[in-house]
Amino acid sequence: MADKKENNKPLLPGKPPRGNYQIWVILATIAVILGVMYINNSSDLKEVTQYDFEQMVRNGDVRKVALIKNQELVEITLKSEALQNAKYRQDITEGPLGQNTSGPHYKLRITSIDRFDEKFEELVKKLPDSNRPEYISEKREDYFSVFIQWGFLFLLLFGFWMLMRRMTGGGGPGGQIFNIGKSKAALFDAENKVKITFEDVAGLDEAKEEVKEIVDFLKNPGKFTKLGGKIPKGALLVGPPGTGKTLLAKAVAGEAAVPFFSLSGSDFVEMFVGVGAARVRDLFKQAKEKAPCIVFIDEIDAIGRSRGRGQLPGANDERENTLNSLLVEMDGFATDSGVIILAATNRPDVLDSALLRPGRFDRQISIDKPDIVGREHIFKVHLKPIKLDPTVDVKKLSAQTPGFAGAEIANVCNEAALIAARRDKKAVDMQDFQDAIDRVIGGLEKKNKIISPEEKKIVAFHEAGHAVAGWFLEHADPLVKVSIVPRGVAALGYAQYLPKEQFLYQTEQMLDEMCMAFGGRAAEEIVFGKISTGALSDLERITKMAYGMVTIYGMNKEIGNMSYYDSKQSDYSFQKPYSDATAEKIDKEVRGIIDESYQRTVKLLTQHRQHLDVIAKELLEKEILFQSDLERLIGKRPFDKPTTYQQFTNGQGKYEKKQHEAEQPGVDTPPTLEGEKPDKVGR
Repeated sequence: MADKKENNKPLLPGKPPRGNYQIWVILATIAVILGVMYINNSSDLKEVTQYDFEQMVRNGDVRKVALIKNQELVEITLKSEALQNAKYRQDITEGPLGQNTSGPHYKLRITSIDRFDEKFEELVKKLPDSNRPEYISEKREDYFSVFIQWGFLFLLLFGFWMLMRRMTGGGGPGGQIFNIGKSKAALFDAENKVKITFEDVAGLDEAKEEVKEIVDFLKNPGKFTKLGGKIPKGALLVGPPGTGKTLLAKAVAGEAAVPFFSLSGSDFVEMFVGVGAARVRDLFKQAKEKAPCIVFIDEIDAIGRSRGRGQLPGANDERENTLNSLLVEMDGFATDSGVIILAATNRPDVLDSALLRPGRFDRQISIDKPDIVGREHIFKVHLKPIKLDPTVDVKKLSAQTPGFAGAEIANVCNEAALIAARRDKKAVDMQDFQDAIDRVIGGLEKKNKIISPEEKKIVAFHEAGHAVAGWFLEHADPLVKVSIVPRGVAALGYAQYLPKEQFLYQTEQMLDEMCMAFGGRAAEEIVFGKISTGALSDLERITKMAYGMVTIYGMNKEIGNMSYYDSKQSDYSFQKPYSDATAEKIDKEVRGIIDESYQRTVKLLTQHRQHLDVIAKELLEKEILFQSDLERLIGKRPFDKPTTYQQFTNGQGKYEKKQHEAEQPGVDTPPTLEGEKPDKVGR
């Protein structure tokens, strides 16, 4: 019984459902139209001539003649006996209730009322009394014409009223022109509280501590104010996409015992002038009425961009007016306390400096991509609703997903569950997670892609070159697997590595990474004496890395310890921060670094040509090789360094990825300089 009551509960408790009276109005209007048409059915009568009328009267078939003076019309009603005559029956029209037996049945147009009276009197004088019809003369209003005139006006007024109601917000979505300056913020309070709490947020321990303090201040302000502290007016959540900024704000809404307003920065943007500023004022007006409260603005860079950037001289930017209104409301002359602003953005470099100053956003909370420990906690949160096999190791999963954000980890867990369901498994095992990681990194496997034997051989030696170069380079990342099965949009093969959790890179490490990326191109030249277009992503990464060494990190002796990188540079800057002579020098040094790395890679692969042939041959047979296969074919790696997973588990054994039947290709994944998820390298 309890379940039945819960399923049948109304959507809005305490408020009866609104009746759809508009349908009843339309039905009533249709009924009135039918009624008037039935009452005033003269328009449906068959018109007869003067001669036919006189014949009807002489034959004694007419029971009643009605002269309508104001319409110059004569209505003719036949006797019931005459209606049985075949010549009349086919002329009598059927009404809504059947055959019209009461009349009138015919109509006659006249030009003169007096002349008709004279002719009618002469006609009936010659008839016996039993055949003389009843004659009446009257004035009658045309109800149908009156209804058309006034009914149309009524419908026009009704339609205008409905349009005005929708414009003012009473008709649901579809046009709120007169309400356009109102804020679109969604209010979450005790009645519709968010169910997400801080327990659902993992991997953001430092950020959670910051926002927890704001929530504690609202719940228990005396704890802080007794020492002279003031409540912070705002906190800005900054981080890459998918790291959990909005999720953390939802947790604040779920934990805070105060009203929570949520909206996006794009909600202030409108085509009408002054609407954004009006919505900002209305938002803070509502917030002050609910104070103390929290206002969350997601993607605040939509209205918070630096003023004057990219604007034409003399132009009036509506976005700047909205930003000015926001600045005044956050910390202006008549600012009231009790309203805390939370905002999130992944573009802090474009925000206006006046918006970032203390007094508006007192705190900037950085939410970066999680490390291996944070990824383990995020996996545990997203694995709760999934039926797991006992073989699933969360630590291994966190070690195999370097650079993954929280949203990507959630996607991996969901993809693993879908893959296991597709294979009719009762639980999700480690193999499903391995395939899901490959799917997220490299894209969908192209099982039916047709590749010629010549191209397949080129791809095999290309990927074997990556594997051998990385295997015998000291600072290269340990190999996980190498495959020549097509995956994604244009990847014909890939080599997957396991980058370390590190934030600083030395010159030797970057040079080894460049040589490892050159492995595919060098192998093609050594084996075939020709090169192909398969090294496009390799060359792109190598060029960026070489220019970064010279112009950003100061790792070149000729250029010196100089960096030409400006983090606050405008998006539309067409000027280089160095002269043309320096630019020519930079190009020369970059070319020297790239040529030296390529010659070093060619020399390395020439020395290990036998190993290159063995791995390529094995790839052509199995299409996918793992680290254990490389150790079996060419021996163990000469550089024994613990991986991130081994360090994470305190050196409890060396992790080897077991070979499985499903061949899942991906992309090359060497680490990036900024520490984010590795870019695609290789084919």
